Amino acid sequence: MNKETRIQKIQEIIKRDKNKTDILRTEIPWEGSLMIREVYNIPLEYLVYNKYNGRILSRTKSLEKQKHQIDVESEEGKELVEKLLWESNEGRNKTTLESIGRYGQEKIGIITKDGIIIDGNRRAMLLGRNKKDHFKAVVLDVTLEENPLEIERLETTYQMGEDEKVGYNATEKYIKSKLLYKKLSGEEYSSKVPYNKTAVDKIATWMGEDEGEILKYLDTMEVMDEYLEYLEYDGIYTQLDKREDQFLNLTKWLNNFYGEESSKAFDGYKNDDVDDLKIIAFHYIRTQYEGKEFRILAEGQKTNHFFGDKKIWHNFSKYHFDKVKDIQEAPIDYNSKDLKKHLDDRDTKFFENTLNEKGESFLNDNIERYREQLGYNKAAGEPEKLVSRAFEAINTIKANQTSFANPEVQNQLLNLSNKTFSLLEKKSPSRLLAQIITMLESIEIDKIPEDEMEEVRTKTKRIQQIGYKISKEL
Repeated sequence: MNKETRIQKIQEIIKRDKNKTDILRTEIPWEGSLMIREVYNIPLEYLVYNKYNGRILSRTKSLEKQKHQIDVESEEGKELVEKLLWESNEGRNKTTLESIGRYGQEKIGIITKDGIIIDGNRRAMLLGRNKKDHFKAVVLDVTLEENPLEIERLETTYQMGEDEKVGYNATEKYIKSKLLYKKLSGEEYSSKVPYNKTAVDKIATWMGEDEGEILKYLDTMEVMDEYLEYLEYDGIYTQLDKREDQFLNLTKWLNNFYGEESSKAFDGYKNDDVDDLKIIAFHYIRTQYEGKEFRILAEGQKTNHFFGDKKIWHNFSKYHFDKVKDIQEAPIDYNSKDLKKHLDDRDTKFFENTLNEKGESFLNDNIERYREQLGYNKAAGEPEKLVSRAFEAINTIKANQTSFANPEVQNQLLNLSNKTFSLLEKKSPSRLLAQIITMLESIEIDKIPEDEMEEVRTKTKRIQQIGYKISKEL
C-alpha cells in the first residue's frame, strides 16, 4: 500500500468515527501545548514502521552503514524491522505479548496521517504476532516530512521517557543524543569545542534528563565512535553491545586526564600517556573486560590504579604494546551477509590470540602482575604485611618443577636473595651473619659437584678473608 492510499484509508476512518459519542480521547504534547486528540482503531495493514525508532536505532544504522537499504514499505523491510524490534528485548517482548493476549493493547500509540508509527512500533509488532488486526492510535495532522523536528521531539519524549528507557538497548540513548544534536545545531558534537547550549537544553527536555546527563551521553558517544574508528568498524554500532559501563569509565578518565593537570594521574604525565591509556582501554573493552579488572587501569585516586604510578604504568603499558604488536588479524569482510557475527568472531579471535599454551591471556596476566605491585606500593608503610606476603609466595614454589631450573627463574631468586640480605644488612647485621652461618653449615661437602670444587675453594677463602677483616675491625 503506497503513501497516498494509506492517507486516504486513514482519513476515511477518521471521518467515519470522529463524531462518535463514545470515542476515546487522550492528551498529547504538540507544539508547546497539550492537545486533546481522538483515538482511532487503525488496521495494522495501513501502518508503516519507523526504521529509526529509538529502540532499534543502532541496528538500522549499522545495516545502512553496510549499504543495506531498508524499505519499510516493502514486505522484506517490514519483516526485518519486526525481527529487530523482537530481538531488541526478547524477554520483555514475551511478557508484553502475553499481556496483549489477555488484555489487548493497553497503551495508545501515535501515528502520522500517512501511517508512520511515531510511538508504538514495538506494540504494533506484538499485536501482529498476537493475530490482532487493529492498532489504537492518535493520528497527527501531518506527515513526517511536513514537520520533522516536532515529530522528532514527540517521538523522543515518548520513547526516551523513564518508563520506556528500561526496555532499550543500552547504547541507543547515546546514538539518539548524537543524531539529535546534529539536527538541532547543524553540526557534529565535539568535546574539544564549546557546545551548542540551546541544542543540549532541548535534548535534555525531550529525553527527560538534565544538561549534565546529555553532555555525558555526547562525550561517551564521541569515545564510542573513536573506538569503532580505531577498529575500522565505523558506524557499526552493534559492536558497542555490552560495553556501556567500560565506555562511561573511559570517557570520565579521558575528561579528567587530558590537559596534563589531573592530580589523579602520575606526576609529570603527558597527553601522549593518556592516548596510550585510551588505546589500551579499547583493547580491554573489545575483549569485554569489566568490573575491577577494567577499572584498575585508571579509576579513583592515584594510589588505586595503574595510571597513578609512573613506574607501574610505563611497565604495564610497555608489556601490553609489546604483546599486542605481534597479533596479526585478518582483513574485515564488509560484504559479509552477517557483519555483526563476522565482527564478533573477529573480536573473539583477537582475544584468543592473547592466550598462551595454558589458555591464559596476557591481558589478564598483565593486570594481575601490576595489581599485586600496586598493592605492595600501598602497603609500603607496613613492612610486616609485605614480608608475610613474600614468605607465602616463596613457600608455594615447587622446586621439583622443571621450570624451576630455568636460568631466568634462578636469576630472579638470586636477585630476591640479594635484596633480602641488603635489607637485613641495613637493619640487623647480626641476623645477616646468623643467616650466613646457617647457610654455610647446611653445605654438604661430599655433594659438591666436581666441576664446582675449585670455585668453592676460592669463595671459601674469600669468606675467611672477609670474616677476618670484620673481626679485626671490631
